[in-house]
Amino acid sequence: MKVLLLKDPKEDDCGQDPYIRELGLYGLEATLIPVLSFEFLSLSSFSEKLSHPEGYGGLIFTSPRAVEAVELCLEKDNKTEVNKIGLDTEGESCGNAEKLAEYICSRESPALPLLFPCGTVKGEILPKMLKDKGIPMESIIVYQKVPHPGIQVNLHSYYSQQGIPASITFFSPSGLTHSLKHIQELSGDNIGRIKFAAIGPSTARALAAQGLPVSCTAESPTPPALAKGLRLALQAPGC
Repeated sequence: MKVLLLKDPKEDDCGQDPYIRELGLYGLEATLIPVLSFEFLSLSSFSEKLSHPEGYGGLIFTSPRAVEAVELCLEKDNKTEVNKIGLDTEGESCGNAEKLAEYICSRESPALPLLFPCGTVKGEILPKMLKDKGIPMESIIVYQKVPHPGIQVNLHSYYSQQGIPASITFFSPSGLTHSLKHIQELSGDNIGRIKFAAIGPSTARALAAQGLPVSCTAESPTPPALAKGLRLALQAPGC
Protein backbone atom coordinates (compact mmCIF):
# COMPACT_ATOMS: atom_id res chain seq x y z
CA MET A 1 0.00 0.00 0.00
CA LYS A 2 1.45 3.32 -1.08
CA VAL A 3 1.66 6.30 1.31
CA LEU A 4 3.03 9.77 0.71
CA LEU A 5 4.98 11.72 3.33
CA LEU A 6 5.43 15.44 2.71
CA LYS A 7 8.83 15.93 4.30
CA ASP A 8 12.53 16.06 3.53
CA PRO A 9 14.27 12.69 3.33
CA LYS A 10 16.83 12.29 6.09
CA GLU A 11 19.13 9.28 6.28
CA ASP A 12 20.05 7.84 9.66
CA ASP A 13 23.13 5.82 10.61
CA CYS A 14 21.77 2.91 8.59
CA GLY A 15 21.58 5.00 5.42
CA GLN A 16 17.79 5.03 5.24
CA ASP A 17 15.10 7.47 6.26
CA PRO A 18 13.63 6.14 9.55
CA TYR A 19 10.05 6.86 8.43
CA ILE A 20 10.46 4.76 5.28
CA ARG A 21 11.97 1.92 7.28
CA GLU A 22 9.36 1.99 10.05
CA LEU A 23 6.42 2.14 7.65
CA GLY A 24 7.95 -0.65 5.61
CA LEU A 25 7.71 -2.92 8.64
CA TYR A 26 3.93 -2.65 8.29
CA GLY A 27 3.93 -3.28 4.56
CA LEU A 28 3.53 0.39 3.65
CA GLU A 29 5.52 1.71 0.68
CA ALA A 30 6.39 5.28 1.62
CA THR A 31 7.63 8.05 -0.65
CA LEU A 32 9.04 11.32 0.68
CA ILE A 33 8.48 14.62 -1.11
CA PRO A 34 9.82 17.85 0.42
CA VAL A 35 7.38 20.76 0.39
CA LEU A 36 9.33 23.34 2.38
CA SER A 37 12.67 25.06 2.14
CA PHE A 38 14.24 27.27 4.78
CA GLU A 39 16.07 30.57 4.78
CA PHE A 40 18.12 31.62 7.78
CA LEU A 41 17.71 35.12 9.15
CA SER A 42 19.48 37.43 11.61
CA LEU A 43 22.38 35.05 12.16
CA SER A 44 24.73 37.93 13.00
CA SER A 45 22.44 39.08 15.81
CA PHE A 46 21.95 35.51 16.98
CA SER A 47 25.69 34.90 16.95
CA GLU A 48 26.20 38.00 19.08
CA LYS A 49 23.75 36.70 21.66
CA LEU A 50 25.42 33.29 21.68
CA SER A 51 28.76 34.96 22.33
CA HIS A 52 27.41 36.22 25.68
CA PRO A 53 26.10 33.06 27.38
CA GLU A 54 26.36 34.75 30.77
CA GLY A 55 23.24 36.72 29.85
CA TYR A 56 20.94 33.70 29.45
CA GLY A 57 19.67 30.90 31.59
CA GLY A 58 19.41 28.40 28.75
CA LEU A 59 18.37 27.71 25.17
CA ILE A 60 14.99 26.40 24.04
CA PHE A 61 14.83 24.34 20.85
CA THR A 62 11.50 23.45 19.26
CA SER A 63 12.72 22.78 15.72
CA PRO A 64 15.71 21.21 13.95
CA ARG A 65 16.22 24.48 12.02
CA ALA A 66 16.88 26.37 15.23
CA VAL A 67 19.58 23.84 16.08
CA GLU A 68 21.05 24.29 12.59
CA ALA A 69 21.10 28.05 13.14
CA VAL A 70 23.22 27.55 16.26
CA GLU A 71 25.56 25.26 14.35
CA LEU A 72 25.94 27.82 11.57
CA CYS A 73 26.81 30.54 14.07
CA LEU A 74 29.37 28.36 15.83
CA GLU A 75 30.96 27.25 12.56
CA LYS A 76 31.17 30.82 11.34
CA ASP A 77 32.65 32.30 14.48
CA ASN A 78 34.36 29.22 15.92
CA LYS A 79 32.83 29.90 19.32
CA THR A 80 32.57 27.38 22.16
CA GLU A 81 31.18 29.68 24.84
CA VAL A 82 27.62 28.63 24.02
CA ASN A 83 28.23 25.39 25.93
CA LYS A 84 28.19 27.46 29.10
CA ILE A 85 24.51 28.20 28.57
CA GLY A 86 23.82 24.59 29.49
CA LEU A 87 22.07 22.96 26.57
CA ASP A 88 19.48 20.53 27.86
CA THR A 89 18.47 17.91 25.32
CA GLU A 90 15.87 16.25 27.52
CA GLY A 91 13.29 18.84 26.59
CA GLU A 92 13.69 18.05 22.90
CA SER A 93 11.84 14.79 23.43
CA CYS A 94 8.64 16.60 24.37
CA GLY A 95 6.03 16.12 21.68
CA ASN A 96 4.33 19.51 21.78
CA ALA A 97 4.49 23.01 23.23
CA GLU A 98 2.35 22.18 26.24
CA LYS A 99 4.60 19.31 27.32
CA LEU A 100 7.73 21.34 26.70
CA ALA A 101 6.38 24.21 28.80
CA GLU A 102 5.47 21.79 31.59
CA TYR A 103 8.96 20.35 31.46
CA ILE A 104 10.61 23.77 31.69
CA CYS A 105 8.30 24.85 34.50
CA SER A 106 9.17 21.71 36.45
CA ARG A 107 12.82 22.76 36.54
CA GLU A 108 14.26 25.39 38.80
CA SER A 109 13.10 28.77 37.52
CA PRO A 110 16.05 30.54 35.86
CA ALA A 111 16.93 34.04 37.01
CA LEU A 112 18.14 34.89 33.51
CA PRO A 113 15.94 34.76 30.41
CA LEU A 114 15.79 31.65 28.24
CA LEU A 115 16.87 32.27 24.65
CA PHE A 116 14.34 30.95 22.13
CA PRO A 117 15.51 30.82 18.49
CA CYS A 118 12.44 30.30 16.32
CA GLY A 119 10.90 30.78 12.90
CA THR A 120 8.73 33.58 11.57
CA VAL A 121 5.68 31.40 12.26
CA LYS A 122 5.64 30.15 15.80
CA GLY A 123 2.95 29.04 18.22
CA GLU A 124 2.04 31.24 21.15
CA ILE A 125 1.35 28.42 23.61
CA LEU A 126 4.91 28.07 24.87
CA PRO A 127 5.62 31.81 25.34
CA LYS A 128 2.27 32.32 27.09
CA MET A 129 2.70 29.40 29.46
CA LEU A 130 6.20 30.50 30.43
CA LYS A 131 5.05 34.08 30.91
CA ASP A 132 2.20 32.92 33.14
CA LYS A 133 4.74 31.00 35.24
CA GLY A 134 6.98 34.04 35.54
CA ILE A 135 9.78 32.45 33.51
CA PRO A 136 11.57 35.08 31.36
CA MET A 137 12.14 34.27 27.71
CA GLU A 138 13.70 36.16 24.80
CA SER A 139 12.71 35.15 21.27
CA ILE A 140 14.79 35.73 18.17
CA ILE A 141 13.67 34.82 14.65
CA VAL A 142 16.44 32.87 12.94
CA TYR A 143 14.67 31.25 9.97
CA GLN A 144 11.64 31.39 7.74
CA LYS A 145 9.83 28.71 5.77
CA VAL A 146 9.39 29.09 2.03
CA PRO A 147 7.82 26.74 -0.53
CA HIS A 148 10.13 24.11 -1.93
CA PRO A 149 10.78 24.97 -5.59
CA GLY A 150 10.04 21.42 -6.73
CA ILE A 151 6.67 20.84 -5.04
CA GLN A 152 4.48 20.90 -8.13
CA VAL A 153 6.85 18.93 -10.37
CA ASN A 154 7.56 16.26 -7.74
CA LEU A 155 3.91 15.76 -6.84
CA HIS A 156 2.91 15.55 -10.51
CA SER A 157 5.64 12.98 -11.12
CA TYR A 158 4.49 10.92 -8.14
CA TYR A 159 0.83 10.89 -9.23
CA SER A 160 1.80 10.08 -12.82
CA GLN A 161 3.96 7.12 -11.86
CA GLN A 162 2.27 5.74 -8.74
CA GLY A 163 -1.28 7.01 -8.83
CA ILE A 164 -3.33 8.27 -5.91
CA PRO A 165 -1.75 7.30 -2.56
CA ALA A 166 -3.73 5.52 0.13
CA SER A 167 -2.61 8.15 2.62
CA ILE A 168 -0.85 11.51 2.72
CA THR A 169 0.92 12.71 5.87
CA PHE A 170 1.53 16.40 6.52
CA PHE A 171 4.35 17.41 8.85
CA SER A 172 3.48 21.05 9.51
CA PRO A 173 0.73 23.59 8.89
CA SER A 174 3.11 25.42 6.56
CA GLY A 175 3.68 22.26 4.55
CA LEU A 176 -0.08 21.88 4.21
CA THR A 177 -0.47 25.47 3.04
CA HIS A 178 2.09 25.11 0.26
CA SER A 179 1.04 21.68 -1.03
CA LEU A 180 -2.73 21.32 -0.59
CA LYS A 181 -3.72 23.13 -3.79
CA HIS A 182 -1.51 20.86 -5.89
CA ILE A 183 -2.82 17.74 -4.15
CA GLN A 184 -6.43 18.78 -4.69
CA GLU A 185 -5.81 19.41 -8.38
CA LEU A 186 -4.00 16.11 -8.92
CA SER A 187 -6.46 14.04 -6.88
CA GLY A 188 -9.60 15.53 -8.38
CA ASP A 189 -12.80 13.69 -7.49
CA ASN A 190 -10.75 10.87 -5.95
CA ILE A 191 -9.50 12.98 -3.06
CA GLY A 192 -12.08 11.33 -0.80
CA ARG A 193 -10.20 8.04 -1.14
CA ILE A 194 -7.13 9.46 0.59
CA LYS A 195 -6.60 9.06 4.33
CA PHE A 196 -5.06 12.30 5.59
CA ALA A 197 -2.64 12.10 8.51
CA ALA A 198 -0.91 14.69 10.69
CA ILE A 199 2.37 14.45 12.55
CA GLY A 200 0.93 16.38 15.50
CA PRO A 201 -2.05 18.31 16.87
CA SER A 202 -1.18 21.68 15.27
CA THR A 203 -1.06 20.11 11.83
CA ALA A 204 -4.26 18.19 12.54
CA ARG A 205 -6.03 21.44 13.41
CA ALA A 206 -4.76 23.00 10.17
CA LEU A 207 -6.16 20.04 8.19
CA ALA A 208 -9.52 20.33 9.93
CA ALA A 209 -9.60 24.07 9.21
CA GLN A 210 -9.32 23.22 5.51
CA GLY A 211 -12.33 20.93 5.81
CA LEU A 212 -10.28 17.75 5.42
CA PRO A 213 -11.00 14.69 7.56
CA VAL A 214 -8.06 13.72 9.78
CA SER A 215 -7.79 9.94 9.80
CA CYS A 216 -4.63 9.81 11.91
CA THR A 217 -2.73 12.09 14.26
CA ALA A 218 0.56 10.62 15.47
CA GLU A 219 0.74 10.35 19.26
CA SER A 220 4.28 11.75 19.04
CA PRO A 221 6.33 13.14 16.13
CA THR A 222 8.28 9.92 15.64
CA PRO A 223 8.41 7.20 12.98
CA PRO A 224 7.00 4.44 15.26
CA ALA A 225 4.05 6.60 16.36
CA LEU A 226 3.19 7.60 12.80
CA ALA A 227 3.52 4.02 11.55
CA LYS A 228 1.21 2.78 14.28
CA GLY A 229 -1.37 5.46 13.57
CA LEU A 230 -1.32 4.91 9.80
CA ARG A 231 -1.61 1.17 10.19
CA LEU A 232 -4.78 1.59 12.26
CA ALA A 233 -6.20 4.22 9.91
CA LEU A 234 -5.58 2.12 6.81
CA GLN A 235 -7.09 -0.97 8.39
CA ALA A 236 -10.41 0.83 8.73
CA PRO A 237 -13.31 -0.38 6.55
CA GLY A 238 -13.03 0.77 2.97
CA CYS A 239 -9.24 0.90 2.84
